[in-house]
Amino acid sequence: MSTKLIVAIDGPAAAGKGTLARRLAGALGLPYLDTGLLYRATARRVLDAAGDPADPVAAEAHARALTPDDLERADLRTPAVDQAAASVASLPGVRAALLSFQRQFGQARGAVLDGRDIGTVIFPDARVKLFVTASVAARAERRWKELAGRGIAVSLQSVTDDLEERDAADASRAAAPLRPAADAVILDTTSLGADQAFQRACEIIDAIKKSAGPAPRTR
Repeated sequence: MSTKLIVAIDGPAAAGKGTLARRLAGALGLPYLDTGLLYRATARRVLDAAGDPADPVAAEAHARALTPDDLERADLRTPAVDQAAASVASLPGVRAALLSFQRQFGQARGAVLDGRDIGTVIFPDARVKLFVTASVAARAERRWKELAGRGIAVSLQSVTDDLEERDAADASRAAAPLRPAADAVILDTTSLGADQAFQRACEIIDAIKKSAGPAPRTR
């Protein structure tokens, strides 16, 4: 069991967990890891090699060959990578290949990590577990605006459809399906701005750190 402070932030795509996690890491003085980038980078490598993201042998090989430079690429957040990342993330071999990297990152100094199985699989003993979520409509609008800001022209309906497909794939996969940990605090950001979500998360973390155990699970 890790003795360092681990803040595990899980949730579906475009719920705001990445923005929140980065801000919390800065406030807490902890390293930050966007674990979704590991799967995106793996997917990008598979696509670059003209491979099939659903091919378990190829995907696992690319996962094991990841380098820090792969995580710095500017083309990891495109609709094509979104879909490919969902495919590679469903493969047990890929998840196993990336598990030790994530654990070593957090165990070194403590960390804030966001993803989809941080509190359930990667760090089930994490002191702080948040499950950040929002309505599909709110998440789709956020992702659509994000893509538009990067010059990627897609329809809001297309983004909504992609998110619904991703949600279904994440929730139904055999390997580490997306779900809140039993002791996670649910943070619904549908009607919260970034500052409000950050303030609420800080309140939750303060309560947990002052208590003898995790904060009660709330909605």
